Amino acid sequence: MKIADFELERFFAKYEFTAPYLLCSSDPESFSLEELLSFEPGSIDAFKKQWLGYTETQGSLKLRNEITKTYKNIMPENILVHSGAEEGIFIFMNVALEKGDHVIVQFPAYQSLYEVASAIGCEVTKWTLKEKDNWELDIDFLKKNIRKDTKAIILNLPHNPTGYLPSKNKLEEIIKIARENNIIIFSDEVYRFLEYNESDRLPAICDLYENGVSVGGMSKAFALPGLRICWSATKNKEILNKMAAFKDYTTICSSAPSEFLSIIALKHKEKIFKRNLEIIKTNLKTLDDFFKRYKDTFNFQAPKAGTIAFPSIKLETDIEKFCIDLIEKKGVFLLPSTKYDFGNKNFRVGFGRKNMPQCLKKFEEYLNESHSKRVILSGSKSIK
Repeated sequence: MKIADFELERFFAKYEFTAPYLLCSSDPESFSLEELLSFEPGSIDAFKKQWLGYTETQGSLKLRNEITKTYKNIMPENILVHSGAEEGIFIFMNVALEKGDHVIVQFPAYQSLYEVASAIGCEVTKWTLKEKDNWELDIDFLKKNIRKDTKAIILNLPHNPTGYLPSKNKLEEIIKIARENNIIIFSDEVYRFLEYNESDRLPAICDLYENGVSVGGMSKAFALPGLRICWSATKNKEILNKMAAFKDYTTICSSAPSEFLSIIALKHKEKIFKRNLEIIKTNLKTLDDFFKRYKDTFNFQAPKAGTIAFPSIKLETDIEKFCIDLIEKKGVFLLPSTKYDFGNKNFRVGFGRKNMPQCLKKFEEYLNESHSKRVILSGSKSIK
């Protein structure tokens, strides 16, 4: 397979570990090994005795049992464990899609959610969200673009990079359309459980739809990306069996220590979610205040879930050049919308880490210093 470079990841590879102020991170503040082990009495001694042999290809039964507790109607046999969500996306695309198939993808999107399908030879229709419409999904667009050869609808809910979350009624409309046309729904749900209001939380697609495939994992909601443990969940046995067979050509199995630690995280998920949401909500208030002060410079749609938002700049400037200049002058890393192939005005801002206020302060310094060079500011009050 020949596939285009992953622009977002190439940009991160260049700046993520050199820029001192990461203001676009998509993961919440992570835990140390010591912190995670402290959740479970006796886990330190148990971890020392952890067997370092191969694990089950599907994931250990103990791990899959814990994963089922994040769903309503999913059993261990409905789950396949992956080494990162990226593996789940890649495997699904390769077993469920063929050259010539048509797919509809919520857009903007993490590049692999459409690029892998494109590399396979599928025709991709981008279901584009619009900032002026509060990033809302247009059901009429979906209905008009369903074809006889439409094989899959690709969703990401809660959404990266906008933080958008539809209503349950809208999700049910999408499922109704998919069911009537025998279309698979693949849903990247790694930000699920980071809804600011629990009443906004959507059921997983695998719980609602017999041909729905959900992806969850440790990287976002659990704030443990270093474990590289994610999973697919579906009641469609044919898809799951094909994914398991394809996995023999990717990672075969997961890391035994990572599975051990993921079980602890899953057993203590409510404590982890509570801690993450406390950081997120505090930072989001600071971020909202910032954008209110600079309302003449930026457009900002407050997200409903997750750790990221996708504001836009009102100035006549190229957003990628703006972000690179910000990195070079202040060491502040924002992600331009060009890395989502989504124009040159938006940028991803992350607010899940504890040092977000310090990063934002450096960003404000840059804006204030640029004032004499053309940046129009609506206020001069500093971040404390």
